[in-house]
Amino acid sequence: MKARYKNHIVEVWEIQRKNAQPDWVQEGFKKNYLVWVDNHLRILMAGLQTSWLKNLEIATTGTIGGGFAGYGMYVLGYPGDYLDISNHRVVSRKRFLREYQPLEER
Repeated sequence: MKARYKNHIVEVWEIQRKNAQPDWVQEGFKKNYLVWVDNHLRILMAGLQTSWLKNLEIATTGTIGGGFAGYGMYVLGYPGDYLDISNHRVVSRKRFLREYQPLEER
């Protein structure tokens, strides 16, 4: 789904086992960038990057709260959270509803 975040259009997916999955989510599961582990989703953010430059940046510095040189590239998401692929982060439902404005699908 598309949403507005800080005056930018972003692509997000509500993490659920049985909901509609955009193409990039399906591709992430096929390539094991997205893997269900018990009741949470393990996400390899570097694999989901749309830009090779961003891939390089994430791989060398880690994600927010992560480490360096490959550490911290995995993020965990739980059902009901939202995966914001545009900003490469997982946000809680509460934060999503507070900071994002979902856009109608056309």
